[in-house]
Amino acid sequence: MVSVTLNAPVNGGTSAAGNGSVASFEKGPDIEEGADVRPPHAAVDYGGAQSATDSYRKRRMTIMPLEVGTRVNCRWRDGKYHPVKVIERRKLPGGDPNYYEYYVHYTEFNRRLDEWVTREHLDLDSVETDVDEKVEDKVTSLKMTRHQKRKIDETHVEGHEELDAASLREHEEFTKVKNIATIELGRYEIETWYFSPFPSEYNDCNKLYFCDFCLNFMKRKEQLQRHMRKCDLKHPPGDEIYRDTTLSMFEEKHSEESYNLACILTLPPYQRKGYGKFLIAFSYELSKKENKVGTPERPLSDLGLLSYRGYWTRVLLDILKKHKGNISIKELSDMTAIKAEDILSTLQNLELIQYRKGQHVICADPKVLDRHLKAAGRGGLDVDVCKLIWTPYKEQS
Repeated sequence: MVSVTLNAPVNGGTSAAGNGSVASFEKGPDIEEGADVRPPHAAVDYGGAQSATDSYRKRRMTIMPLEVGTRVNCRWRDGKYHPVKVIERRKLPGGDPNYYEYYVHYTEFNRRLDEWVTREHLDLDSVETDVDEKVEDKVTSLKMTRHQKRKIDETHVEGHEELDAASLREHEEFTKVKNIATIELGRYEIETWYFSPFPSEYNDCNKLYFCDFCLNFMKRKEQLQRHMRKCDLKHPPGDEIYRDTTLSMFEEKHSEESYNLACILTLPPYQRKGYGKFLIAFSYELSKKENKVGTPERPLSDLGLLSYRGYWTRVLLDILKKHKGNISIKELSDMTAIKAEDILSTLQNLELIQYRKGQHVICADPKVLDRHLKAAGRGGLDVDVCKLIWTPYKEQS
């Protein structure tokens, strides 16, 4: 049963027609889409309403299906409409040959929230059909300063510094659409964030099944069940070096570049429980045990930088609050095992450091420190150093 409302807004509300009566009725399954449908009572002045309905139908027929590059408002998971750009489209199997679903990028949000939506999610009255992408880009480019352009270029290249401009464009085109929508890991089904370079035989898979011990992946649930009966891995590879109740840590390989942590991954079901912050704090406890400074592998992702900035801020400002008298960057580095460059960038980001007479001076107003500490949030799970049983690499024979 399809509900039809004359002279109604796109969001489905009804409106008064003629002398105040509401022109709202239902279209049965025997009435074809696009037929001349009229209300059962002639007491309604629907001349203007009919014209508006015809105009809306004509507009919808003109703009549908939407072209790649179209900008439109889309209903997100919060129930509100947000501006999006159509990145890709594909026909849905069966039914109307003109019925597509669209892969959209929410221009206000990070790419990890890109998703496939149907036309029911879109506000067709907001469609911008006359936007020439090349002209728009050219106008935007003319308005940008040289510094802004360089900043945007640096943002796009981050993590792919080895690629030239043509290769970078090819990479972005290849990875613009998520190829796997969800994965099943243990008892959880997890939505993916980005494109993943799986082998070509997995191109037709919308969902993959992972072994939560060895992380092998399969196309079907039955394959995973067979695999689980044979998998003999019951913990991560390496030696266990830390155990605190149900939490265990296993040794990472030696880093030639002296990084104390290569990659942080907290799966969605376990996020916001303090594990990511725990991993960062744990890595610095390893550096302290080695009697040297540490730093994470570069480049940092957006979320990685945010997490590290929070850790550096909490550790450094906690010391500055308690310390009496002057303190140098070198002394802070020795006390925390945080690299001097990371300390400097953190204090500069917080506007707590000035350059005077050839040296950096830390300006530590107690009220300012308290404000920054509050903004940095709480730390993660505590690291009990007494439970760390580990021999640094240089001491191994």
